[in-house]
Amino acid sequence: MGSSDEQNERLAHPDFWDERYAKAEGDRPTHEWFRTFRDLESFFEQRLFKTRNPDTNPKLLHLGSGDSDVPAGLWKKGYKSQLCVDFSTVVVDLMSRRHSSMEGIEWKHADVRHLDDLPEKSIDVAFDKGTLDAMIHGSPWNPPSDVRENTGQYIRGVYRILKDDGVFLYITYRQPHFIRPLLNCEGTDWEVEMDVLGDSASTFAYHGFILTKKS
Repeated sequence: MGSSDEQNERLAHPDFWDERYAKAEGDRPTHEWFRTFRDLESFFEQRLFKTRNPDTNPKLLHLGSGDSDVPAGLWKKGYKSQLCVDFSTVVVDLMSRRHSSMEGIEWKHADVRHLDDLPEKSIDVAFDKGTLDAMIHGSPWNPPSDVRENTGQYIRGVYRILKDDGVFLYITYRQPHFIRPLLNCEGTDWEVEMDVLGDSASTFAYHGFILTKKS
């Protein structure tokens, strides 16, 4: 295993992120490495704002929220029922303090692979920006057993807590043909759409998946 893959494997462990987030200074994000709220606003316009107006008070779940500015951006748009979970206690404490004045956003320590505390069919919108990606290492053609186990636990958990008419929005920098088999794991039955995101001048392609339960 090369050093790059060793680094990728560490991303699935909280101590890696605790170390990163412990370097935070004030309101400056320490690891908003993959698309800000502004970058994603047009995606949200089509896939969230038009379908689930904030006046309907949908319950939003941010999966592996880190120190992303997306929850705050959505709060300013009127979404005042948000739960942000992360397995780094450091970043949960940090964000709880940073956004303590934003009533309607809750920050909670939790591992997204173990969402047993959340009731079945309780979430309107689940959002992932690179969290599933961080569980992936090794060969994309034949992922290691721990990758299949971790991603399968995670996706099945999201499927369980999502309402029948809910939506799972997933932003990824990985190639769609490698991601689809992980999303369509045993125990799920998704309708899958995908948007290509970013402007044409960008050399860094990324994608937005929109997953809903088949009726």
